[in-house]
Amino acid sequence: MQAAEASKIYVSRRQGSRPATPLLSVIVPVFNEEDVILHFLDATRPVLERSGLKYEYVFIDDGSRDATADILAARLKDGLPGRLLGLSRNFGKEAALSAGLEAAKGNIAVIIDADLQDPPELILQMLEGWRAGYDVVYGLRVDRSSDTLMKRSTAGMFYRLFDRLANIDMPANAGDFRLIDRAVIDALLRLPERNRFMKGLFAWVGFPAMALPYERPPRKAGTGKFNYWKLWNFALDGLTGFTTLPLRVWFYGGALVSLAAFAYALYLTLRAFISGIDVPGYTSLMVALLFFSGVQLLSIGMIGEYIARLFNEAKQRPVYILQDVIEGGTTDQAEQDADEN
Repeated sequence: MQAAEASKIYVSRRQGSRPATPLLSVIVPVFNEEDVILHFLDATRPVLERSGLKYEYVFIDDGSRDATADILAARLKDGLPGRLLGLSRNFGKEAALSAGLEAAKGNIAVIIDADLQDPPELILQMLEGWRAGYDVVYGLRVDRSSDTLMKRSTAGMFYRLFDRLANIDMPANAGDFRLIDRAVIDALLRLPERNRFMKGLFAWVGFPAMALPYERPPRKAGTGKFNYWKLWNFALDGLTGFTTLPLRVWFYGGALVSLAAFAYALYLTLRAFISGIDVPGYTSLMVALLFFSGVQLLSIGMIGEYIARLFNEAKQRPVYILQDVIEGGTTDQAEQDADEN
């Protein structure tokens, strides 16, 4: 494990106040995961049993159109501890995570995807970091060979750009896979924005954090749900949600261009007075006109991105809408079932 910089006094105080038998909430957003969800349950339940803690699953069905909800409902009916939150449509993973955090009852929560690219065995090491006094223990992907070259390259560029522009420290290659304390959950629930970039929000709330490096395996089954267009919009949400520097860039760029244009106009005027040469240049005039028109459109587009997000915030629509909640068994029932098996 790698500990981030944090005051030792806070870590030591937290270490001494940890409850002996906390309730662990496992938050799992799902969207069309019928091919992998049973593998996920088979892989996570033994790990959770070995932890010796009471636990609950919080599944968030983000508008699945396959049998994912049916499979989970059947398992919950058979005594799987936790609940299934059925969203009224596909709101996106960030909204699903927000729903899961709000529904989690645990003293601590683990956020994990159902595709098993985040090894469930690391949950036990995350619990060790939490008991050591860290409120956040996040998985740090040191090997992304299971991703395509294009995805690895674009992800690297995004993290570098975000690190330069934003005023928060978001670890590169840290996904949503993490353990967080109840204090962190409560802090996240106080953030009301609609355009939610959860990786940035995790970093923004702070708290003592520890990195847990791991190699990311390929999906156990099924296919990924993100495409490059969604990833592009996701990156825009992240950048516009945590920095206004792009607006400042256009401001300073416009000021620089205006200064250069003024200097050039002064030069042409003086040349006409001194030399008596008329200003030639239909071609140069058109090139300059097209160039600066493009710059103006780009700047207006950037301003429009921020205005669109202000518009979404002003409408104050909920981040998600629940259509149903299916409750499962209790942790005690799960332990009894495990003993019988």
